[in-house]
Amino acid sequence: MSKRPLSVTVIGWLFVLAGVIGLAYHASDFVVRRPFAYDLVLVSFVRLLAILFGVFLLRGSNWARWGLILWLAYHVILSGFHSVFEFVMHSVLLALIAYFLFRPAVSAYFRGGQER
Repeated sequence: MSKRPLSVTVIGWLFVLAGVIGLAYHASDFVVRRPFAYDLVLVSFVRLLAILFGVFLLRGSNWARWGLILWLAYHVILSGFHSVFEFVMHSVLLALIAYFLFRPAVSAYFRGGQER
């Protein structure tokens, strides 16, 4: 088993933290608003996906790398309906994370053991 690249570790933990912080931020909405309001359930699901992809990225699962890219692409599309600044920032974040997750050394790490 090859050593996990630093970029994978940083990105994996970044998404775990983003998901946990996002869930904590929206936790009060479950008390204040209806607990199963459609938008609240969807936002919580998206936050849980960030945690799931982050954890499995840390475990070396190739599918989690693609999941994170799709997760970010979803945010780029969603931010297109908001401000230009949000759209640009999400696009830059997508490009940077894709660069760091698809470099040759990182790709070799994910090819090492198909599913860990």
